[in-house]
Amino acid sequence: MKNKKVLFISSTGGHLSELMQLKKLFTKFSYYIVTEKTKSNEYLAEEYKGKISFLVYGTKRNPFTYFFIYTFNIIKSLIIFFKQKPDVIVTTGTHTAVPMCYIAKIFKKKVIYIETFANRNSKTVAGRIVYPIADVFVVQWEEMKKLYPRAEYWGWIY
Repeated sequence: MKNKKVLFISSTGGHLSELMQLKKLFTKFSYYIVTEKTKSNEYLAEEYKGKISFLVYGTKRNPFTYFFIYTFNIIKSLIIFFKQKPDVIVTTGTHTAVPMCYIAKIFKKKVIYIETFANRNSKTVAGRIVYPIADVFVVQWEEMKKLYPRAEYWGWIY
């Protein structure tokens, strides 16, 4: 399994906290992490030296600048994908991860999407977008299977 290249990607904040709950899996694979760079997570650059890349932090609050940031992040995701050549993408969402998931599918790689713990009764935008292409779509609440019928319930990652 150490030869399997797994790229773990998420937005910053709660999504990154969920992703880091999977840290024990990192040692089982040739792993790489991608997230947005913020002051609250810059320490990860030292902790995961050579095993992490940062995208530009973007918020939808300002649609004009978000468009350019998102476009830049799509291009950077493509560069990271070609550089890392992952076999599998594992993500806890959100918008930051969507382009990487689609890039992976275009190149016939596996996508594992873990819907956020924060949503118990409604779909996320990223979940709606990635659900059709995910090889494995995981929910953390049993009742989410009503919204995502082919999802797998694996329990909480916390």
